[in-house]
Amino acid sequence: MQFHKSMAAEGGGKEMNEIKTQFTTREGVYKLLTHSEYSRPNRVPFNSQGSNPVKVSFVNVNDQSGNGDRICFNVGRELYFYIYKGVRKAADLSKPIDKRIYKGTQPTCHDFNPLTATAESVSLLVGFSAGQVQLIDPIKKETSKLFNEERLIDKSRVTCVRWVPGSESLFLVAHSSGSLYLYNVEHTCGTTPPHYQLLKQGDGYAVHTCKSKSARNPLLRWTVGEGALNEFAFSPDGKFLACASQDGFLRVFGFDAAELHGTMKSYFGGLLCVCWSPDGRYIVAGGEDDLVTVWSFSDCRVIARGHGHKSWVSVVAFDHCTTSVEDSDPPAEFSGSDEEFHEQIHFGGGRDRANSSQSHLSKRNSTDGRPVSVTYRFGSVGQDTQLCLWDLTEDILFPHLPLSRTRTHTNVMSATMSSSSGNSGTPANSLPAPLPRSNSLPHSSGPAGGSTTPNCHTSSSKGSSIIDSTFIATGVSKFATLSLHDTRKERHEKDHKRNHSMGHISSKSSDKLNQLSSAARTAKADAAKTLGTLLCPRMEEVPLLEPLVCKKIAHERLTVLIFLEDCLVTACQEGFICTWARPGKVGLLSSQNPANSPSGTVV
Repeated sequence: MQFHKSMAAEGGGKEMNEIKTQFTTREGVYKLLTHSEYSRPNRVPFNSQGSNPVKVSFVNVNDQSGNGDRICFNVGRELYFYIYKGVRKAADLSKPIDKRIYKGTQPTCHDFNPLTATAESVSLLVGFSAGQVQLIDPIKKETSKLFNEERLIDKSRVTCVRWVPGSESLFLVAHSSGSLYLYNVEHTCGTTPPHYQLLKQGDGYAVHTCKSKSARNPLLRWTVGEGALNEFAFSPDGKFLACASQDGFLRVFGFDAAELHGTMKSYFGGLLCVCWSPDGRYIVAGGEDDLVTVWSFSDCRVIARGHGHKSWVSVVAFDHCTTSVEDSDPPAEFSGSDEEFHEQIHFGGGRDRANSSQSHLSKRNSTDGRPVSVTYRFGSVGQDTQLCLWDLTEDILFPHLPLSRTRTHTNVMSATMSSSSGNSGTPANSLPAPLPRSNSLPHSSGPAGGSTTPNCHTSSSKGSSIIDSTFIATGVSKFATLSLHDTRKERHEKDHKRNHSMGHISSKSSDKLNQLSSAARTAKADAAKTLGTLLCPRMEEVPLLEPLVCKKIAHERLTVLIFLEDCLVTACQEGFICTWARPGKVGLLSSQNPANSPSGTVV
């Protein structure tokens, strides 16, 4: 049956319901393992109308048996927790470790804490459509705590929940209200609505601390952009936070100090998903413009867009296994010295840091050479039921090299440079100038037309941390407004209608945070004015990537893409979680399971 479907799928793709079961890349053939498909036990397609997206989370519990991977997924009102056998053995759907059915609300997202996971216990956060967050242990089958139980903190749907990297107790929750809350599992939420005190604000965001005589949740409330905050992602070292919002803006913050590092705008529509490259050098976002957009963290600018999807892009993810640099070293330093970079931007923290490959990069930084071959692999899935794989190669990363296309980056550079008025007098504490080989744009004063808002922001509040308990106790004195931000605020009062009206936070009163109706009326017109700027270059101004692979792999819209060591995992809104074996890995399973029951269940 699999052979027949595969042959039909490779035969031309004329039928709407034709599904690919394998695809070929430069490293070989990826194959769908039909007997490794996870779903509800009855395998009946789920009627997804009106339901929240199917999501998948993985954790490794360091089980000595070799089957240490665990999978969690939500389908409608149901939540399942299984042993994940990957390419090794067929899925056993008859024996979920834990299964929960919720009434009156639906799971929307979830995340395991890898620091505390053992074979006897795991900490799983689950967000819900009504706004609550539950902490459960699906191995012990316990429910530890429920946060925002009375919906006093936020009544809107939870869009994303993540443990703070390196912490056993802190987690971050995003809502469709556009708010982002920091919680501590050790604290309660209180029996009355929280009262907030303004802690920090800037273009398109504000941070409030919870005013309380005793410790209570949430510790902090971030208000980011206008409309829903659809997804956020921590950088690999845990120091930065990238937020994708419905207003179409990607905002990247220094997490501990709540400083805005840089901003990008979608071509049109909202941004739905975001991810970091394994070395933290690049961010990819996708959304309602059907594009994937690659943004350079150090240069704070769009370096490429990818067009292959025919509808909204729902997930983007980097493949750390296929991303390669010469000599198989960690991803190379592409612009500037890593040591200089972190000397200039230093954030303190109230938590341990995850180890980052960036610490190794500065040791091999060179000013007179570049890697022989560099390729970042990332993937995307969308509502068009297609999987796309993309290669980000040196002709994009080193734009002084000619592109293998008729339109070269030289033209892009000259066009953009001619519209800039040179250096904007970046403060001495900003990012160091990139090395010559990166050929990056200077921090210009913006394109012709009067835009004066810089695209990249830096912090001069060294060593301060907004989640440091001692800081919260002493108030906001450490965050006296910086001169750079004073200048930005003065300019904004005069020019905000041309530059950043969407999600603008008034400096006069924190009460105006919720009064965004006027911004909503002008949002469409103002969003159009970002087109052709560094925030949102025109299509002809940046290289356009073509997908390495673009295949229809499901009947329903795709909601999950996760890269694992020996496979990649996708899921669709029908509730089917599929395993695609990497090249050379498919034989492992088929040799152990030559015959599979029709239901795919091993007895």
